[in-house]
Amino acid sequence: MCLSSLPPISPLPVLPVEAAALCPPLPGFFFFPVLSQLPPSKAGPGRGRAEAGRGGRSRRPSRCPRPTGSSSMAPGVELGFAEAPEGPGAAWRLRSAHFPSKVGGRPAWLGEAGLPGPAALRCGRCQQPCAFLLQLYAPLPGRPDAFHRTLFVFACRGPACYGPAGPGGPFRVFRNQLPRRNDTYPEEPPPEEPPPGPAPAPPPRLGSGAALCRVCGCLGPRCCGRCRRAAYCGPEHQALDWRRGHRRACGQRAAGDDSADEIPEHNEFLFPEYEILIEPEEPEFPADTTDDEQGAEDTSKDAKEQEGLGAAGIADEAFQSLDDETLEAMAKHETEEDKIFRMFKKRVAAEPEQIIRYCRGGESPLWVSGENRPEEKDIPNCICGAKRIFEFQIMPQLLNHLQVDSLGESIDWGTLVVYTCADSCGGGNEYLEEFIWKQDYSMGCTL
Repeated sequence: MCLSSLPPISPLPVLPVEAAALCPPLPGFFFFPVLSQLPPSKAGPGRGRAEAGRGGRSRRPSRCPRPTGSSSMAPGVELGFAEAPEGPGAAWRLRSAHFPSKVGGRPAWLGEAGLPGPAALRCGRCQQPCAFLLQLYAPLPGRPDAFHRTLFVFACRGPACYGPAGPGGPFRVFRNQLPRRNDTYPEEPPPEEPPPGPAPAPPPRLGSGAALCRVCGCLGPRCCGRCRRAAYCGPEHQALDWRRGHRRACGQRAAGDDSADEIPEHNEFLFPEYEILIEPEEPEFPADTTDDEQGAEDTSKDAKEQEGLGAAGIADEAFQSLDDETLEAMAKHETEEDKIFRMFKKRVAAEPEQIIRYCRGGESPLWVSGENRPEEKDIPNCICGAKRIFEFQIMPQLLNHLQVDSLGESIDWGTLVVYTCADSCGGGNEYLEEFIWKQDYSMGCTL
């Protein structure tokens, strides 16, 4: 369908705060970052995986990654797992007022001021709108200004944009934080059970009055020129919504059918929605290898080098023209790649379903390859001048949940590593962009 056949898209005036009473925000509640702050009746591990009805080891909901505390020891790694929303209250828990960690669907925005606009959420390669990939609720203990803190990741839907590795490209990362006392959420602990009845539909506006795109749930500064009620981030999503039935909804609304304003929960642009459950990584893999392990690796390395040199002796004339030093360097490089990837698989094997590894200011990322690792100079400082530090990484297992496989090009990565401001500067409670690095598998790695 040609975009010219659509009704014109018009600027959408933002409602004043007084008008927000027409669309009141959802009842707010939150889990405190430190369990000792909760009343005794609410200080518990939360809903585990077994309680969700899927069996297996209990996993608590990710209301926040485990606080790092004040110990001088490096914080442990927290693992995130995707859990399909099932049963009463599942969708209710993934709304903004519950400070969720989740994959897909629409973003559950934290603060309602300074949201990233449509231009900030376009792919750095194809310039198409990025889809919401995931968010992590990660407050900082001891920081009153970051009592609530969430990281948001967006990704392009175009497989062709995932070819080159390195910084940025098809991804965008934003951070937002709020103090405990703010204009959006109450200070009181939340109810533990969902309200009766079905979960509310996705909100068309924030409590502040800012309109949200009907398709992606991001800031929607434009509206349909015919009904002037449907908000969009740009012409691409207006066209998508028009094809999905807004053409009929426009006419129904004109005839007085209020149901036409309801926003469908899902559409083909959104990634499938999951809750992220968090649990600590079991200390089964010490940071330092033992002498026996190192000796075994060295022996394996020597054997592979000899095998490589032996193969060189029987290769064709073109290959034999390489000198011994070059052949040894090639064999060593291949063996180093094998060792790094073998350690990656060994570390992940204990919890093969992990999609997130969180460890702000602690352990280094778990790389899939020795190639294309960022150096310090590759990671830009925050706009406040502070350095950025590793906070979490997104594992390739997440791809299994996104329904993005195809016979041709497809969305793919080895790991996505997110670096955030070491000072976690506030920026006036606005959404601040952070840095993400994409690493792919080495060509020689075997999954």
